[in-house]
Amino acid sequence: MFIPVIMAGGTGSRLWPLSRSAYPKQYLPLASDNTMLQETVLRLKGAEHLAPLVICNEDSRFMVAEQLRAIKALECPVVLEPVGRNTAPAIALAALQAIADGEDPLLLILAADHVIQDQKAFLTAIEQAQVLAQNDAMVTFGIVPTHAETGYGYIKRGSAYNDAFKVDSFVEKPNLTTATEYLNSGEYYWNSGMFMFKASRYLTELEKYQPDILAACKKAIGNTSNDLDFVRVDKAAFEACPDDSIDYAVMEKTDAAVVVPLDAGWNDVGSWSALWEVNEKDDNGNAIKGDCITHDTNNCLIQSGERLIATVGVDDLVIVDTKDAVMVASKDKVQDVKKVVEKLKAESRSEFMFHREVYRPWGKYDSIDHGARYQVKRITVKPGAKLSVQMHHHRAEHWVVVSGTAKVTNGEKELLLTENQSTYIPVGVIHALENPGKVDLELIEVQSGSYLGEDDIVRFEDRYGRT
Repeated sequence: MFIPVIMAGGTGSRLWPLSRSAYPKQYLPLASDNTMLQETVLRLKGAEHLAPLVICNEDSRFMVAEQLRAIKALECPVVLEPVGRNTAPAIALAALQAIADGEDPLLLILAADHVIQDQKAFLTAIEQAQVLAQNDAMVTFGIVPTHAETGYGYIKRGSAYNDAFKVDSFVEKPNLTTATEYLNSGEYYWNSGMFMFKASRYLTELEKYQPDILAACKKAIGNTSNDLDFVRVDKAAFEACPDDSIDYAVMEKTDAAVVVPLDAGWNDVGSWSALWEVNEKDDNGNAIKGDCITHDTNNCLIQSGERLIATVGVDDLVIVDTKDAVMVASKDKVQDVKKVVEKLKAESRSEFMFHREVYRPWGKYDSIDHGARYQVKRITVKPGAKLSVQMHHHRAEHWVVVSGTAKVTNGEKELLLTENQSTYIPVGVIHALENPGKVDLELIEVQSGSYLGEDDIVRFEDRYGRT
């Protein structure tokens, strides 16, 4: 038996505008109707394992919980990283959490944002890795390359070892000539970033090569607290932890590294061109999602959010439309999308961080219009959910119920509003919104005032721990 450890961090830069800093690709349905996080959990069906452990950042916690709930994976514990410190510390937290009750399980380390098309081959490789890991091997999964790829690191195999291979070396991303040589040699695999080992074995190797990381993580995990279904570690201790990947911290140094070849239709969907590769295509090689009409269009990825996209006489393009942005790129230049994200961040534009539609633990809101002193939002509150008890220093709010039932606290008054009814909340008045019904509550909120930022919220009570 093993514990799948699912790493669900990310910056959301390579698949902008669909992914954002606050909504990276693992939370999106890119290659199926399920999100990539959900697919990562679901593809483990058929293997005997303990409940997966998910590691994510603070801001993503409710999104993770909601997506796990949707696939009935509520037994999965979620460990929250207060700050990003790369994979070596994150895996250390998982290992320390796994041995806390005196057990020493195997850990299967998975990224939440990979596509694996051949589930049977994937599960077979896991079975093979379990045997090796039980014998104290530090197993990594090497992807059998299909072409000379310059965007991945490589693993060079060494001598044969129990139906796998000792790792000779880890190699950085090569140029095209070198990648072609790697492919032709048959001795190199793509570095998948997936691993399997005993929890105690990882901690032993980490202590040998990066004791500062282990010491900081022990201190952080030694002062945990439970927040709803989440495990919080000590923030100050984890902030003091060095930033390092498992590759640099352990795998490139240990003499116990073993590579299991994996040929399972793997793709890390690290770019729009990679997403084009894994999606179904029409007779002209176009991967199309949403409302699109094409004429004389070939080998394009076209994704429409709400509007119609029409193309005429174009080839090898990526065209992506969301509610607040349109991106058009040459398919062979999509690695430079992150340059656009860097500019957005430098200019402090909201499109870097958020979509126009923003998800919250109680539901979501869509900023449908705004001006100098007003903003209009469409708010959806899930059944039984409640926004925090709060007030604003700089804005008033008008609420109009479109559908469902709203239980409203407005100063000293408590109101029950239904369709077409409304209320006005003046500046500085303490208020709250709750959905007491069985269906979604939909309302229109009109904000007006001198400052409309999301940071003009003073919370007094919050069932989601945000006070």
